[in-house]
Parts: sequence; C-alpha cells; structure tokens
Amino acid sequence: MSAVSRIRGAFAVPRKGETFELRAGLVSQYAWERKESIQKTIMAMTLGKDVSQLFPDVLKNIATADLDQKKLVYLYLMNYAKSHPDLCILAVNTFVQDSEDPNPLIRALAIRTMGCIRVDKMVDYMEEPLRKTLRDESPYVRKTAAICVAKLFDLNPSMCIENGFLEILQEMIGDPNPMVVANSVQALSEISETAPETRALVITPATLKKLLMALNECTEWGRVTILSTLADYPPQDVKESEHICERVAPPVPTLFIHMRLINADLVRQYLKKMAPPLVTLVASAPEVQYVALRNIDLLLQAKPDILSKELRVFFCKYNDPPYVKLQKLEIMVRIANEKNYEQLLAELKEYALEVDMDFVRRAVKAIGQVAIKIESASEKCVNALLDLIATKVNYVVQEVIVVIKDILRKYPGYEGVIPTLCNHIDELDEPNARGSLIWIVGEYAEKINNADEILASFVDVFLEEFTQTQLQILTAVVKLFLKKPSNNQGLVQKVLQAATAENDNPDIRDRAYVYWRLLSGDLAVAKNIVLSQKPAISTTMTSLPAALLEQLLGELSTLASVYHKPPESFVGKGRFGADEIQRAAIQEQRQNAAENPIAASVAAAATQNGTAAQSNIENLLDIDFDGAAPASQEQNSASATPERVASPAGGAPSSGMADMMGLFDAPPPQANPASSSGGANDLMNGFAGLDLSGSSQPPPASVQLGHGGASTEQKKTTNNDDLLGLF
Repeated sequence: MSAVSRIRGAFAVPRKGETFELRAGLVSQYAWERKESIQKTIMAMTLGKDVSQLFPDVLKNIATADLDQKKLVYLYLMNYAKSHPDLCILAVNTFVQDSEDPNPLIRALAIRTMGCIRVDKMVDYMEEPLRKTLRDESPYVRKTAAICVAKLFDLNPSMCIENGFLEILQEMIGDPNPMVVANSVQALSEISETAPETRALVITPATLKKLLMALNECTEWGRVTILSTLADYPPQDVKESEHICERVAPPVPTLFIHMRLINADLVRQYLKKMAPPLVTLVASAPEVQYVALRNIDLLLQAKPDILSKELRVFFCKYNDPPYVKLQKLEIMVRIANEKNYEQLLAELKEYALEVDMDFVRRAVKAIGQVAIKIESASEKCVNALLDLIATKVNYVVQEVIVVIKDILRKYPGYEGVIPTLCNHIDELDEPNARGSLIWIVGEYAEKINNADEILASFVDVFLEEFTQTQLQILTAVVKLFLKKPSNNQGLVQKVLQAATAENDNPDIRDRAYVYWRLLSGDLAVAKNIVLSQKPAISTTMTSLPAALLEQLLGELSTLASVYHKPPESFVGKGRFGADEIQRAAIQEQRQNAAENPIAASVAAAATQNGTAAQSNIENLLDIDFDGAAPASQEQNSASATPERVASPAGGAPSSGMADMMGLFDAPPPQANPASSSGGANDLMNGFAGLDLSGSSQPPPASVQLGHGGASTEQKKTTNNDDLLGLF
C-alpha cells in the first residue's frame, strides 16, 4: 500500500504553490489577509500570469465597503469576464447596488465596470443602472455614464436606440459641466463614426455655442475631443468662421480648416499666433519632437511663412536622435529665405563635417536645395560645396557632385567648377555620383577639352557599370558625338555595339537602338532631339500632392499626419482596425485548412514557391478520401472555402492510379468495365488488396481509413495487376 500511495502522491496536484496560497488567502476569515491576496492576484495578472482559475474566489470579495479592494476586484472582473461569462452574472446584484451607492465614486466605478465587461449576458442588466447614472446629480458619474453608452452601443445598438440613450446624450451636450459635455461629444462622435445612419452627432449653431463655451474649461483630452468636432463642422458663413477662429486660436488643425473662408489680414494674424505653440513643442522629448516636426512639415508645405523667423529653433543639437536631425534639416530648408539663408548655410557647413554619414549626406543635399530655392544664395552655396570637396572625404565628395549636377540644371552658368569635379573621377564608386559626373561631362562636352578621354575611360568598363550609370554613359557619348562628330565616331560605335549586342538589359538596348536610328539619319534632327533645351528645375525637395496635403491638414495630430499617408492606407474602415482585419483573415485561413487540409497544404506550398505548383507530384494529392475535388484541379486560394464536388467516375479518362503512374512515365492501365471503379479510383484499396507476405491478410480499406465501405475482396486481382504494372 505504501508504494501505491507514493505513486498516487507523485501524480497528485501539488498542494502548495502560488495559486494555492492565493486561493487560501482569498477565502481567509481575516479582511486584511483577503485584501492582501487580492493585491497579489492583481500583481500576478499584471505580470502576465494566468490567474483566471481564482475567478470564483475573487468574486466572493466583491461585496465590501473598502473602496480600494472593490477597485481591485472590479479590475480583475474586467480582465477575466470573457473567460467566465456565466460567473459574471453573480456580480450583477452587486453592480446594481453599487450604482445606487451614496458615494459617487462607487456609482461611477460600478457603471464603468459594467460597460467594460464585454459579455452579452451583462447587457440585459445595464439598462436601468445606466439610465439612472445618466441623470445622476454628480457630474463625475454622468461623464462616466456617457462613455458607457458608446460601449453599450458597440455591443447592442438596438438597445441603445430603443431606450433613448442617444437622445439623452444629445441633451447632455448642454450640461453645465464641461467634462460631461466633452465625454458626451466623444461618445456621440464614436457612435456616428461606427453607424453614420444614426446621425447621432449633428452640430447646430446652438450646439456650437455650447461647445465653444465648454472649450476653455475642459481638460486636455476634453479639448481634443471638442476641437476635433469643431474641425469637422462646416460653417454657415464667414462670420461664423471668424467667430470659431477667434475662440479656438491657436489650436492649429481647427484654425487651419476654418481660415479658408476668412480674409487675408485675419489669416496673417492667426498665423502669427500659431508660431509660439509650435516652437514650444520642438523643445519637448525626442518622440514628441518628431511628431511635432512631421506636423510642422505639413503646415509649412501649405503656409511656408508661418515660422520664417524661427529658424534657430530647428538647429540640430548634438544629442538629437538621427530621425529628429533629418526632419529638422527638411524643415530648415523649407523655412529658408533671402533673409536667413546665410545663417542656415553656416550651420549646414558645420553639419557636413560631422561623423554621421547619413546626416552629412543630407546636410550637403540641403545646401544644394537652398541654392536651387534661392537664386541669390546660389553662388555662396557653390563655394561652400567646393570647400567641402577640398576636405577629400570620399562620401562627401560624391554627394557634392550629385548636388552640383542639380545646381547646373537650374543655373547652367557655373561650369567653372567642372575641372575641380573631374579631378576626382578615380574616387567615385557610387552609381549616383558616377552617373552625375558623366551627365555633366556630356552636357558640357564642348567646353571640356578631354571629354572624349573621360568618357572613353567609362566606355571601357561599360558592361561592369550599374544600369543607371550605363544609361548616362550612352547618352553622354551620343551628346559628345553630336557636338564633336569628327573625332568620336569610333567611340559612339563602340558604346552602341556594347549596348545592343553585348547587353541583355532591355532599357539600355532600346535606348541604344533609338540613338542608332537617329544617328543613321539626319544629324540635324538628332541634334534637335538630343541636344534640345531642357527646362530648368524649380526644386529638388519632395512635396505632397495638393489633394493629399489638403486631406492631411484635416488629419493633423493624428497618425496620418506623422506617416504623411491617408488614414485608409493603414487603418481598416468601420469599427475594425488593421489588426482586426488581419486577425480575421488568419482565422478564416485556419478554418479553411481544418475543413480541407489537402487543398490548404497545396495552396500554402504554392504561395511559398511564388507560383501554383503544377507538377506531376501534385497528382499524388488527387486520391479521393472524402469526396473532395482533386487538389490539382483546385482553383480556389487558401483563403476561400473549397467547393465540394462529386468524385470522378470510375470510367473517367483521368484517375488517381493514372496520375500516380504518370510520375514514372508509365502508360496508364486500361479501365476494367466489369468493375465499378476499375481498381484505379481508390489507391488505398489497391494497397489493401496487395498480398506481399502470402501468409496474412491485411485489414480492409474501411478499417484503415476509419469509415465504413464495401469490401475490397472483389477488386483484389485487378488492383494487384495495376500496381505491378508500375514496375
């Protein structure tokens, strides 16, 4: 007996452990011990441990006068209610009692918890407590109940509409307490977004007046809610727009939208009011800085003069993260004008001597952008770039050559710098830099004495260059030939031959054929086409399209303004976000895989290989186990439910056995008309009937496959012949 007891003890659930101790404490006769156990349970839950098995014991402690303990129990219920929906009903009586408690904190806590418990059974008991708390004398309870209406609408819209909760919320917009107003607007806004047909939030002139009165007395989140609502409000006339701008200034999104209707003088006044708050945000933590800088970038694209006097605020600090530095460079170039470009140029020259390669490249590029933007600054910018070339830092020199190429496209008169650039041909190893220098040589070939020698050195290694460099070599040599045809006929023939006969890139080959056809005809026509006057570039800065910019200005302070993308590109429409959509797609794939694992595995393999598998090996999956269509004929993807079709007839020209034999290039066996399946439709029956030992009979196919079916004794001889035919 002792051995049996030891064995039983080994497999018994351990009596001691964290869960056992917590359960013992939760049912203790001492109040302090129960409270301590609840605190430990919440601590374990916060750390990610599963303490859902303690649900009944925690629920016993819900009826208590200790407010702290009640908060902890309610927090536990909100977290684990979905795993124990039936036990949640036991807490309903306590919730209803607490919603009528003299303490407003307990009343608000009860209605908030009921709203957060996402269980259908709890919805039926929320009607009366919610109606009372919406009319509560305490504004704290009313503002909590307002948000609870939005949560209830998400679970049961019809109940909200039938009980008139939406009308009560609309009345609460006129509440004397600003926080109640803000929460009511937020709840109605979410309901309107989820179900536009309800027209839950309709702003009228009377409602507008109430919102503007509550604006200055709200907390930060309340102001965000009201300002977002005002931004979506279409004003009835110019006077109303001016009134809104006057009351909300300087909040930027709302102001920007309503400034479209007011006159230019008022616009300048409001733009001046915008600058101080924006500058204050730049002094925040790096993460907040970046969000602010991305929004400022949008504002500057619409109104470039907002921060024209605030250039120094955006100077990079030594401890700024790289992403903040790069965004500041972008903004400084947008702010640059004829009054501050010298100060900016001195700062950019300092940045170009830093050690961060990406930052240095971006600083050099910014110098070129300033030169192209401000004509009077171009000379000083070019001199600054020549000074950077003198540093002989490889990546700096290469970036300078790319930038000077852009400057020459805007100001062709700076060809005096070309000899300096040509001195660094041997140092160039990046395709952008090599292509830029080749473009310069081809464009100014008539002014460069040894242009043919320079281009000949590139033609010698033509096939080793990157595609973009090859295209520049091809064009530059043709330009050289058209400008100096007497000495460069051999060079142009060499590069055209290499581009057409020895190159397999269609872009290069097609361009070479076009040039060859042009040069074979009238050279005057070729000159008019290849050497035609090109329009000067206006800027190299990236700007958003006008329509997208207008849309994003209405989305300021949201993720759309940080990504510089419309919201629908990264957030699902309706109440489901991108994560929910992805989760639903994964769930659908899993369900389809469970229903038809063969078809799902084939589709998954085809997806991994990039194309659908169409080899003979796939025919192995054509065995008909359960009446599904052959996998090789399956046209649906893994995300669609495969259609169930009848099994192929026994006399069909294509069968499982014929497909199997196709793997070994053997001729398919002739179907036996006397048999219902010909021994070829069911491969498993063939193996079941094959007697290899001569002494024992294998179990029938119905036993092997786990379902009922006819005996295979009548098909044994035919199946043996079919399988032996493989060899």
